[in-house]
Amino acid sequence: MPHWVVEAYDEYARRLPIECTLRLVEIPAGHRGKNADIQRILRYEGERMLKAIPKGCQMLALDVRGHSWTTEQLSTRLAGWMADGRDLALLVGGPEGLARACLEQAQGRWSLSPLTFPHPLVRVIVAEQLYRAWSLLRGHPYHRAG
Repeated sequence: MPHWVVEAYDEYARRLPIECTLRLVEIPAGHRGKNADIQRILRYEGERMLKAIPKGCQMLALDVRGHSWTTEQLSTRLAGWMADGRDLALLVGGPEGLARACLEQAQGRWSLSPLTFPHPLVRVIVAEQLYRAWSLLRGHPYHRAG
């Protein structure tokens, strides 16, 4: 990842408190050559992703066909996830999105936007939005929209 992506992600992840720790687990993308079997690659990536998720986690797939939330709605959801007591795994796909198995096993889908973002930017947006949602829950001045 470019240096700016690592710095930005780390900045927001560092700001979150222990009860809302954000941990990034990367699953290497399969090789996409000229005649690559994309469906096979997606299935393989999905299998590896699902194996990396600890048992008992809630799973939320980031998917353009998912629900778009306002900051306030995300904050409410974050409060619910934190109160639930289980870890939450946010599934972010590669260039072609997520494997069907990941989408089917996820308990929900979150759309950041109808736009398509580059993978490095998604991790920064997610980290920032989770920090913003947490700051709203705690009455922290970071979120000033109103």
